[in-house]
Amino acid sequence: MTSNIRVRFAPAPTGLLHIGNARTALFNFLFARRHQGTFVLRIEDTDLERSTNASIDRIIEDLTWLGISWEEGPDREGAHGPYRQSQRLSTYRELADRLCQEGKSYKCFCSEERLEKLRKEQLSKGKMPRYDGRCRSLPPEEIAKMESSGLRPVLRFRVGRGSILFEDLIHGKMSFDSAGIGDFIMVRSDGMAAYNFACVMDDHLMHISHVIRGEDHLSNTPRQILLYQALAWQPPIFAHHPLILGPDRAPLSKRHGATAVSQYRDEGFLPEALQNYLILLGWTPPSGQETLALEKMVEEFSIQDLSRSAPIYNRKKLEWLNSYYIREKGEGPLAEMVAPYLQRAGIQIDQIDPQWFHQICGVLKENLVILSQVEEYLGIFFDEKFFFDEGAQAILQDPKNRQTLHSILGALEDSSDITSEDQASLLRQWGKKTGRKGKDLYAPLRAAMTGKTKGPELVKTLPLLGKERMIRRLKMALEIS
Repeated sequence: MTSNIRVRFAPAPTGLLHIGNARTALFNFLFARRHQGTFVLRIEDTDLERSTNASIDRIIEDLTWLGISWEEGPDREGAHGPYRQSQRLSTYRELADRLCQEGKSYKCFCSEERLEKLRKEQLSKGKMPRYDGRCRSLPPEEIAKMESSGLRPVLRFRVGRGSILFEDLIHGKMSFDSAGIGDFIMVRSDGMAAYNFACVMDDHLMHISHVIRGEDHLSNTPRQILLYQALAWQPPIFAHHPLILGPDRAPLSKRHGATAVSQYRDEGFLPEALQNYLILLGWTPPSGQETLALEKMVEEFSIQDLSRSAPIYNRKKLEWLNSYYIREKGEGPLAEMVAPYLQRAGIQIDQIDPQWFHQICGVLKENLVILSQVEEYLGIFFDEKFFFDEGAQAILQDPKNRQTLHSILGALEDSSDITSEDQASLLRQWGKKTGRKGKDLYAPLRAAMTGKTKGPELVKTLPLLGKERMIRRLKMALEIS
Protein backbone atom coordinates (compact mmCIF):
# COMPACT_ATOMS: atom_id res chain seq x y z
CA MET A 1 0.00 0.00 0.00
CA THR A 2 1.20 3.50 -0.88
CA SER A 3 2.60 5.47 2.04
CA ASN A 4 1.08 8.85 2.96
CA ILE A 5 -2.49 7.88 2.04
CA ARG A 6 -4.68 10.84 1.07
CA VAL A 7 -8.27 10.41 -0.10
CA ARG A 8 -11.06 12.84 -0.74
CA PHE A 9 -14.84 13.12 -0.89
CA ALA A 10 -15.89 15.79 -3.34
CA PRO A 11 -19.65 16.50 -3.41
CA ALA A 12 -21.34 19.13 -5.55
CA PRO A 13 -23.41 21.43 -3.27
CA THR A 14 -26.48 21.46 -5.48
CA GLY A 15 -28.89 19.61 -3.18
CA LEU A 16 -29.18 17.23 -0.26
CA LEU A 17 -26.57 14.58 0.51
CA HIS A 18 -27.77 11.31 -1.07
CA ILE A 19 -27.13 8.06 0.83
CA GLY A 20 -25.18 6.81 -2.20
CA ASN A 21 -22.77 9.71 -1.84
CA ALA A 22 -22.69 9.24 1.93
CA ARG A 23 -21.63 5.63 1.31
CA THR A 24 -18.77 6.87 -0.89
CA ALA A 25 -17.73 9.29 1.86
CA LEU A 26 -17.82 6.46 4.39
CA PHE A 27 -15.60 4.24 2.20
CA ASN A 28 -13.04 7.04 1.89
CA PHE A 29 -13.19 7.83 5.60
CA LEU A 30 -12.67 4.19 6.63
CA PHE A 31 -9.89 3.70 4.08
CA ALA A 32 -8.05 6.74 5.44
CA ARG A 33 -8.48 5.62 9.06
CA ARG A 34 -7.42 2.05 8.28
CA HIS A 35 -4.13 3.26 6.76
CA GLN A 36 -3.50 6.23 9.10
CA GLY A 37 -4.06 8.55 6.17
CA THR A 38 -5.73 11.92 5.56
CA PHE A 39 -9.35 12.42 4.54
CA VAL A 40 -10.08 15.60 2.57
CA LEU A 41 -13.52 17.15 2.05
CA ARG A 42 -13.53 19.15 -1.18
CA ILE A 43 -16.55 21.07 -2.44
CA GLU A 44 -16.97 20.96 -6.22
CA ASP A 45 -19.02 24.11 -6.70
CA THR A 46 -18.08 25.10 -10.24
CA ASP A 47 -21.80 25.02 -11.15
CA LEU A 48 -22.33 28.50 -9.75
CA GLU A 49 -26.01 28.70 -10.69
CA ARG A 50 -27.01 25.61 -8.70
CA SER A 51 -24.43 25.58 -5.90
CA THR A 52 -25.44 27.18 -2.61
CA ASN A 53 -23.79 27.87 0.74
CA ALA A 54 -26.85 26.39 2.44
CA SER A 55 -26.21 23.11 0.65
CA ILE A 56 -22.55 23.13 1.76
CA ASP A 57 -23.63 23.69 5.35
CA ARG A 58 -26.15 20.84 5.12
CA ILE A 59 -23.58 18.45 3.63
CA ILE A 60 -21.16 19.23 6.46
CA GLU A 61 -23.95 18.81 9.01
CA ASP A 62 -25.08 15.46 7.58
CA LEU A 63 -21.55 14.04 7.34
CA THR A 64 -20.83 15.12 10.91
CA TRP A 65 -24.08 13.55 12.14
CA LEU A 66 -23.13 10.34 10.34
CA GLY A 67 -19.85 10.22 12.29
CA ILE A 68 -17.59 11.09 9.34
CA SER A 69 -14.83 13.60 10.04
CA TRP A 70 -12.04 15.04 7.91
CA GLU A 71 -8.64 16.57 8.45
CA GLU A 72 -8.82 19.15 5.63
CA GLY A 73 -11.85 20.88 4.15
CA PRO A 74 -13.73 24.15 3.66
CA ASP A 75 -14.22 24.44 7.42
CA ARG A 76 -10.76 23.07 8.27
CA GLU A 77 -8.10 24.73 6.16
CA GLY A 78 -4.92 22.79 5.45
CA ALA A 79 -1.76 23.17 3.41
CA HIS A 80 -3.45 22.34 0.09
CA GLY A 81 -6.49 24.62 0.15
CA PRO A 82 -8.68 26.35 -0.61
CA TYR A 83 -11.12 23.42 -0.62
CA ARG A 84 -13.88 24.98 -2.72
CA GLN A 85 -13.33 24.79 -6.47
CA SER A 86 -14.90 28.22 -6.98
CA GLN A 87 -11.92 29.62 -5.04
CA ARG A 88 -9.33 27.84 -7.21
CA LEU A 89 -10.12 29.40 -10.61
CA SER A 90 -6.76 31.14 -11.05
CA THR A 91 -4.99 27.77 -10.66
CA TYR A 92 -7.21 26.21 -13.33
CA ARG A 93 -6.58 29.11 -15.73
CA GLU A 94 -2.83 28.82 -15.31
CA LEU A 95 -2.77 25.10 -16.09
CA ALA A 96 -5.28 25.47 -18.94
CA ASP A 97 -3.03 28.11 -20.53
CA ARG A 98 -0.08 25.74 -20.23
CA LEU A 99 -1.87 22.96 -22.11
CA CYS A 100 -3.02 25.42 -24.75
CA GLN A 101 0.51 26.77 -25.28
CA GLU A 102 1.82 23.22 -25.61
CA GLY A 103 -0.77 22.48 -28.32
CA LYS A 104 -2.54 19.89 -26.18
CA SER A 105 -5.82 21.75 -26.24
CA TYR A 106 -7.63 24.08 -28.64
CA LYS A 107 -10.44 26.62 -28.79
CA CYS A 108 -13.81 25.39 -30.07
CA PHE A 109 -16.56 27.75 -31.25
CA CYS A 110 -19.23 25.16 -32.11
CA SER A 111 -22.70 26.21 -30.98
CA GLU A 112 -24.91 24.15 -28.70
CA GLU A 113 -27.33 23.74 -31.62
CA ARG A 114 -24.63 22.23 -33.85
CA LEU A 115 -23.41 19.89 -31.12
CA GLU A 116 -26.96 18.68 -30.41
CA LYS A 117 -27.57 18.04 -34.09
CA LEU A 118 -24.28 16.14 -34.32
CA ARG A 119 -25.21 14.05 -31.27
CA LYS A 120 -28.59 13.08 -32.74
CA GLU A 121 -27.04 12.16 -36.10
CA GLN A 122 -24.45 9.92 -34.45
CA LEU A 123 -27.08 8.21 -32.29
CA SER A 124 -29.32 7.62 -35.33
CA LYS A 125 -26.42 5.75 -36.96
CA GLY A 126 -25.79 3.67 -33.85
CA LYS A 127 -22.61 5.53 -32.98
CA MET A 128 -21.44 6.74 -29.58
CA PRO A 129 -21.81 10.54 -29.45
CA ARG A 130 -18.45 12.31 -29.55
CA TYR A 131 -17.11 15.61 -30.82
CA ASP A 132 -16.06 15.40 -34.50
CA GLY A 133 -13.05 17.73 -34.21
CA ARG A 134 -14.39 20.46 -36.47
CA CYS A 135 -12.43 23.24 -34.67
CA ARG A 136 -9.26 21.18 -34.17
CA SER A 137 -7.26 22.93 -36.90
CA LEU A 138 -8.71 26.43 -37.07
CA PRO A 139 -6.10 28.93 -38.32
CA PRO A 140 -5.08 31.67 -35.83
CA GLU A 141 -6.63 34.44 -37.92
CA GLU A 142 -10.04 32.72 -37.94
CA ILE A 143 -9.86 32.21 -34.18
CA ALA A 144 -9.02 35.91 -33.72
CA LYS A 145 -11.86 36.95 -36.02
CA MET A 146 -14.46 34.90 -34.14
CA GLU A 147 -13.25 36.10 -30.75
CA SER A 148 -13.32 39.75 -31.90
CA SER A 149 -16.92 39.24 -32.99
CA GLY A 150 -17.83 38.35 -29.43
CA LEU A 151 -17.91 34.55 -29.69
CA ARG A 152 -16.68 32.85 -26.54
CA PRO A 153 -15.04 29.48 -27.15
CA VAL A 154 -14.71 26.43 -24.95
CA LEU A 155 -11.31 24.85 -24.53
CA ARG A 156 -11.12 21.23 -25.70
CA PHE A 157 -8.45 18.65 -24.93
CA ARG A 158 -6.80 16.96 -27.94
CA VAL A 159 -7.36 13.25 -27.52
CA GLY A 160 -4.82 11.11 -29.36
CA ARG A 161 -5.10 7.53 -30.56
CA GLY A 162 -4.53 4.35 -28.64
CA SER A 163 -5.73 2.54 -25.55
CA ILE A 164 -5.97 3.99 -22.07
CA LEU A 165 -5.10 1.42 -19.43
CA PHE A 166 -5.32 1.52 -15.66
CA GLU A 167 -5.70 -0.84 -12.74
CA ASP A 168 -8.83 -0.46 -10.65
CA LEU A 169 -8.72 -1.76 -7.06
CA ILE A 170 -12.23 -3.20 -7.42
CA HIS A 171 -12.63 -3.98 -11.12
CA GLY A 172 -9.06 -4.98 -11.93
CA LYS A 173 -7.46 -4.15 -15.30
CA MET A 174 -9.45 -1.58 -17.30
CA SER A 175 -8.97 -0.61 -20.94
CA PHE A 176 -10.62 2.16 -22.95
CA ASP A 177 -10.15 3.02 -26.62
CA SER A 178 -9.50 6.73 -27.05
CA ALA A 179 -11.37 6.63 -30.36
CA GLY A 180 -14.62 6.43 -28.42
CA ILE A 181 -13.90 9.43 -26.25
CA GLY A 182 -13.61 12.45 -28.51
CA ASP A 183 -12.02 15.79 -27.69
CA PHE A 184 -13.67 16.75 -24.40
CA ILE A 185 -14.20 20.16 -22.87
CA MET A 186 -11.63 21.34 -20.31
CA VAL A 187 -12.87 24.90 -19.80
CA ARG A 188 -16.40 26.12 -20.54
CA SER A 189 -17.19 29.27 -22.50
CA ASP A 190 -17.80 31.19 -19.26
CA GLY A 191 -14.22 30.45 -18.21
CA MET A 192 -15.22 27.89 -15.58
CA ALA A 193 -13.23 24.65 -15.49
CA ALA A 194 -15.23 21.56 -16.48
CA TYR A 195 -15.50 18.63 -14.06
CA ASN A 196 -12.77 16.37 -15.45
CA PHE A 197 -10.22 19.15 -15.72
CA ALA A 198 -10.85 20.68 -12.29
CA CYS A 199 -10.94 17.25 -10.70
CA VAL A 200 -7.50 16.30 -12.05
CA MET A 201 -5.96 19.62 -11.11
CA ASP A 202 -7.27 19.39 -7.56
CA ASP A 203 -6.46 15.73 -7.00
CA HIS A 204 -2.88 16.30 -8.09
CA LEU A 205 -2.31 19.55 -6.21
CA MET A 206 -3.93 18.13 -3.07
CA HIS A 207 -1.68 15.05 -3.34
CA ILE A 208 -4.60 12.62 -3.45
CA SER A 209 -3.17 9.09 -3.52
CA HIS A 210 -6.42 7.13 -4.02
CA VAL A 211 -9.66 8.14 -5.74
CA ILE A 212 -12.52 6.05 -4.35
CA ARG A 213 -15.82 6.84 -6.04
CA GLY A 214 -18.92 5.34 -7.68
CA GLU A 215 -18.60 3.40 -10.90
CA ASP A 216 -20.72 6.04 -12.65
CA HIS A 217 -17.36 7.86 -12.85
CA LEU A 218 -15.64 5.03 -14.72
CA SER A 219 -16.21 6.79 -18.05
CA ASN A 220 -14.52 9.92 -16.65
CA THR A 221 -11.38 8.09 -15.60
CA PRO A 222 -9.81 7.64 -19.08
CA ARG A 223 -10.28 11.36 -19.77
CA GLN A 224 -8.65 12.20 -16.47
CA ILE A 225 -5.74 9.84 -17.12
CA LEU A 226 -5.14 11.58 -20.47
CA LEU A 227 -4.88 14.90 -18.62
CA TYR A 228 -2.42 13.40 -16.13
CA GLN A 229 -0.31 12.14 -19.01
CA ALA A 230 -0.44 15.49 -20.82
CA LEU A 231 0.85 17.24 -17.71
CA ALA A 232 3.44 14.51 -16.95
CA TRP A 233 1.79 13.82 -13.60
CA GLN A 234 1.40 10.48 -11.83
CA PRO A 235 -2.30 9.48 -11.64
CA PRO A 236 -3.72 8.36 -8.31
CA ILE A 237 -4.89 4.79 -7.72
CA PHE A 238 -8.54 4.37 -8.67
CA ALA A 239 -11.32 2.32 -7.08
CA HIS A 240 -14.83 2.48 -8.55
CA HIS A 241 -17.49 0.85 -6.40
CA PRO A 242 -20.91 -0.30 -7.69
CA LEU A 243 -23.88 1.97 -7.05
CA ILE A 244 -26.87 1.15 -4.84
CA LEU A 245 -29.89 -0.18 -6.74
CA GLY A 246 -33.53 -0.14 -5.71
CA PRO A 247 -35.51 -3.37 -5.17
CA ASP A 248 -36.49 -3.21 -8.86
CA ARG A 249 -32.76 -3.11 -9.75
CA ALA A 250 -33.05 0.41 -11.15
CA PRO A 251 -30.72 3.12 -9.79
CA LEU A 252 -31.85 4.15 -6.32
CA SER A 253 -34.07 7.23 -6.59
CA LYS A 254 -36.87 9.07 -4.80
CA ARG A 255 -39.45 6.63 -6.11
CA HIS A 256 -37.88 3.98 -3.88
CA GLY A 257 -38.45 6.16 -0.79
CA ALA A 258 -36.12 8.41 1.16
CA THR A 259 -32.73 8.93 -0.47
CA ALA A 260 -31.23 11.88 1.43
CA VAL A 261 -29.31 11.44 4.67
CA SER A 262 -31.33 14.28 6.23
CA GLN A 263 -34.58 12.43 5.48
CA TYR A 264 -33.39 9.37 7.39
CA ARG A 265 -32.24 11.61 10.20
CA ASP A 266 -35.65 13.32 10.38
CA GLU A 267 -37.45 9.96 10.38
CA GLY A 268 -35.51 8.88 13.41
CA PHE A 269 -32.77 6.63 12.14
CA LEU A 270 -29.67 6.61 14.33
CA PRO A 271 -26.35 7.59 12.71
CA GLU A 272 -24.67 4.35 13.76
CA ALA A 273 -27.48 2.33 12.17
CA LEU A 274 -27.27 4.15 8.82
CA GLN A 275 -23.49 4.00 8.95
CA ASN A 276 -23.59 0.26 9.69
CA TYR A 277 -26.12 -0.36 6.92
CA LEU A 278 -24.19 1.57 4.27
CA ILE A 279 -20.95 -0.29 4.93
CA LEU A 280 -22.71 -3.64 4.52
CA LEU A 281 -23.98 -2.70 1.06
CA GLY A 282 -21.53 -4.58 -1.14
CA TRP A 283 -19.11 -5.61 1.61
CA THR A 284 -19.02 -8.57 4.00
CA PRO A 285 -16.95 -8.18 7.18
CA PRO A 286 -14.34 -10.94 7.62
CA SER A 287 -15.69 -11.48 11.14
CA GLY A 288 -19.17 -12.16 9.77
CA GLN A 289 -20.68 -9.65 12.22
CA GLU A 290 -23.66 -7.62 11.06
CA THR A 291 -23.60 -5.04 13.83
CA LEU A 292 -20.31 -3.19 13.69
CA ALA A 293 -19.03 -0.33 15.78
CA LEU A 294 -17.01 2.26 13.89
CA GLU A 295 -13.75 1.00 15.39
CA LYS A 296 -14.54 -2.49 14.11
CA MET A 297 -15.30 -1.14 10.64
CA VAL A 298 -11.93 0.61 10.54
CA GLU A 299 -10.22 -2.58 11.66
CA GLU A 300 -11.87 -4.86 9.09
CA PHE A 301 -12.69 -2.69 6.06
CA SER A 302 -10.81 -3.36 2.81
CA ILE A 303 -11.64 -1.56 -0.43
CA GLN A 304 -10.43 -4.54 -2.48
CA ASP A 305 -13.05 -6.75 -0.83
CA LEU A 306 -15.98 -4.70 -2.11
CA SER A 307 -18.21 -6.73 -4.40
CA ARG A 308 -18.32 -5.91 -8.10
CA SER A 309 -22.07 -6.57 -8.05
CA ALA A 310 -24.43 -3.69 -7.33
CA PRO A 311 -26.01 -3.93 -3.85
CA ILE A 312 -29.80 -3.87 -3.53
CA TYR A 313 -31.35 -1.41 -1.12
CA ASN A 314 -33.41 -3.11 1.60
CA ARG A 315 -35.20 -0.79 4.00
CA LYS A 316 -36.26 -3.70 6.22
CA LYS A 317 -32.60 -4.51 6.90
CA LEU A 318 -31.90 -0.87 7.74
CA GLU A 319 -34.89 -0.80 10.08
CA TRP A 320 -33.71 -3.99 11.78
CA LEU A 321 -30.30 -2.43 12.42
CA ASN A 322 -31.92 0.76 13.68
CA SER A 323 -34.15 -1.11 16.14
CA TYR A 324 -31.04 -2.94 17.39
CA TYR A 325 -29.17 0.31 18.07
CA ILE A 326 -32.24 1.86 19.71
CA ARG A 327 -32.43 -1.09 22.12
CA GLU A 328 -28.74 -0.65 22.89
CA LYS A 329 -29.27 2.96 24.03
CA GLY A 330 -29.52 3.84 27.70
CA GLU A 331 -32.73 5.52 28.89
CA GLY A 332 -31.09 8.95 29.29
CA PRO A 333 -29.43 9.18 25.84
CA LEU A 334 -32.56 7.77 24.20
CA ALA A 335 -34.72 10.35 25.95
CA GLU A 336 -32.57 13.13 24.47
CA MET A 337 -33.04 11.67 20.99
CA VAL A 338 -36.79 11.20 21.43
CA ALA A 339 -37.47 14.64 22.93
CA PRO A 340 -37.65 16.53 19.58
CA TYR A 341 -40.41 14.20 18.37
CA LEU A 342 -42.44 14.90 21.50
CA GLN A 343 -41.95 18.63 21.01
CA ARG A 344 -43.04 18.27 17.38
CA ALA A 345 -46.22 16.61 18.64
CA GLY A 346 -46.92 19.50 21.03
CA ILE A 347 -45.76 17.88 24.29
CA GLN A 348 -44.19 20.36 26.72
CA ILE A 349 -40.90 18.65 27.54
CA ASP A 350 -39.96 21.10 30.28
CA GLN A 351 -43.11 20.12 32.19
CA ILE A 352 -42.30 16.39 32.26
CA ASP A 353 -40.56 14.72 35.17
CA PRO A 354 -37.19 13.63 33.67
CA GLN A 355 -37.03 10.36 35.60
CA TRP A 356 -40.55 9.39 34.48
CA PHE A 357 -39.70 10.30 30.88
CA HIS A 358 -36.55 8.18 31.01
CA GLN A 359 -38.61 5.24 32.25
CA ILE A 360 -41.06 5.70 29.37
CA CYS A 361 -38.16 5.57 26.90
CA GLY A 362 -36.87 2.43 28.61
CA VAL A 363 -40.27 0.78 28.07
CA LEU A 364 -40.77 2.01 24.50
CA LYS A 365 -37.34 1.18 23.10
CA GLU A 366 -38.34 -2.46 22.63
CA ASN A 367 -41.10 -1.31 20.26
CA LEU A 368 -39.41 1.47 18.31
CA VAL A 369 -38.02 0.79 14.86
CA ILE A 370 -37.44 4.48 14.15
CA LEU A 371 -37.55 7.28 16.70
CA SER A 372 -40.45 9.11 15.07
CA GLN A 373 -42.67 6.13 15.91
CA VAL A 374 -42.71 7.42 19.48
CA GLU A 375 -45.53 9.70 18.31
CA GLU A 376 -47.72 6.61 17.84
CA TYR A 377 -47.38 5.80 21.56
CA LEU A 378 -47.78 9.27 23.07
CA GLY A 379 -51.46 8.66 23.83
CA ILE A 380 -50.50 5.84 26.20
CA PHE A 381 -48.60 8.12 28.57
CA PHE A 382 -49.91 11.64 27.88
CA ASP A 383 -53.59 12.26 28.53
CA GLU A 384 -53.84 15.09 26.01
CA LYS A 385 -52.95 12.59 23.28
CA PHE A 386 -55.04 9.71 24.59
CA PHE A 387 -57.85 8.22 22.51
CA PHE A 388 -59.34 4.80 21.78
CA ASP A 389 -58.49 3.65 18.26
CA GLU A 390 -61.01 1.65 16.22
CA GLY A 391 -59.52 -1.70 17.16
CA ALA A 392 -59.62 -0.86 20.86
CA GLN A 393 -63.22 0.36 20.63
CA ALA A 394 -64.28 -2.92 19.03
CA ILE A 395 -62.70 -4.88 21.89
CA LEU A 396 -64.29 -2.63 24.52
CA GLN A 397 -67.78 -3.12 23.11
CA ASP A 398 -67.71 -6.87 23.77
CA PRO A 399 -69.97 -7.68 26.78
CA LYS A 400 -67.52 -10.22 28.23
CA ASN A 401 -64.67 -7.72 28.03
CA ARG A 402 -66.81 -5.04 29.72
CA GLN A 403 -67.57 -7.45 32.54
CA THR A 404 -63.85 -8.13 32.92
CA LEU A 405 -63.07 -4.42 33.09
CA HIS A 406 -65.82 -3.81 35.68
CA SER A 407 -64.18 -6.39 37.93
CA ILE A 408 -60.71 -4.90 37.41
CA LEU A 409 -62.03 -1.39 38.14
CA GLY A 410 -63.47 -2.55 41.44
CA ALA A 411 -60.25 -4.30 42.39
CA LEU A 412 -58.18 -1.31 41.40
CA GLU A 413 -60.25 1.15 43.41
CA ASP A 414 -59.76 -1.02 46.50
CA SER A 415 -55.98 -1.43 45.99
CA SER A 416 -53.03 0.70 46.96
CA ASP A 417 -50.95 2.54 44.34
CA ILE A 418 -49.33 0.48 41.61
CA THR A 419 -45.59 -0.12 41.46
CA SER A 420 -43.45 -2.04 39.02
CA GLU A 421 -42.51 -4.49 41.77
CA ASP A 422 -46.07 -5.71 42.42
CA GLN A 423 -47.46 -5.34 38.90
CA ALA A 424 -46.92 -8.95 37.85
CA SER A 425 -48.64 -10.29 40.95
CA LEU A 426 -51.44 -7.74 40.53
CA LEU A 427 -52.10 -8.95 36.99
CA ARG A 428 -52.30 -12.50 38.31
CA GLN A 429 -54.78 -11.35 40.95
CA TRP A 430 -56.92 -9.68 38.32
CA GLY A 431 -56.82 -12.88 36.32
CA LYS A 432 -58.11 -14.88 39.30
CA LYS A 433 -60.76 -12.29 40.13
CA THR A 434 -62.12 -12.17 36.56
CA GLY A 435 -61.56 -15.81 35.72
CA ARG A 436 -59.85 -14.78 32.52
CA LYS A 437 -56.26 -15.19 31.39
CA GLY A 438 -53.97 -14.72 28.41
CA LYS A 439 -55.49 -12.78 25.53
CA ASP A 440 -58.94 -12.77 27.19
CA LEU A 441 -57.48 -10.72 30.03
CA TYR A 442 -54.77 -8.68 28.34
CA ALA A 443 -56.64 -7.59 25.19
CA PRO A 444 -59.43 -5.67 26.98
CA LEU A 445 -56.99 -4.42 29.62
CA ARG A 446 -54.62 -3.03 26.96
CA ALA A 447 -57.48 -1.50 24.98
CA ALA A 448 -58.82 0.25 28.06
CA MET A 449 -55.53 1.41 29.56
CA THR A 450 -53.67 2.44 26.39
CA GLY A 451 -56.42 2.94 23.81
CA LYS A 452 -54.57 0.57 21.48
CA THR A 453 -54.47 -3.11 20.56
CA LYS A 454 -50.68 -3.27 20.43
CA GLY A 455 -47.84 -1.67 22.31
CA PRO A 456 -45.20 -2.12 25.00
CA GLU A 457 -45.55 -4.78 27.68
CA LEU A 458 -48.43 -4.05 30.08
CA VAL A 459 -46.42 -5.23 33.07
CA LYS A 460 -43.96 -2.39 32.38
CA THR A 461 -46.50 0.16 31.13
CA LEU A 462 -49.15 0.16 33.86
CA PRO A 463 -46.88 1.32 36.71
CA LEU A 464 -45.96 4.38 34.64
CA LEU A 465 -49.66 5.25 34.24
CA GLY A 466 -50.37 5.22 37.94
CA LYS A 467 -53.54 4.21 39.79
CA GLU A 468 -55.58 7.40 39.23
CA ARG A 469 -54.99 7.47 35.47
CA MET A 470 -55.85 3.77 35.13
CA ILE A 471 -59.10 4.22 37.03
CA ARG A 472 -60.00 7.23 34.90
CA ARG A 473 -59.33 5.33 31.67
CA LEU A 474 -61.25 2.26 32.79
CA LYS A 475 -64.28 4.47 33.44
CA MET A 476 -63.88 6.08 30.01
CA ALA A 477 -63.64 2.65 28.41
CA LEU A 478 -66.83 1.48 30.13
CA GLU A 479 -68.70 4.52 28.78
CA ILE A 480 -68.09 3.38 25.19
CA SER A 481 -71.27 1.92 23.75
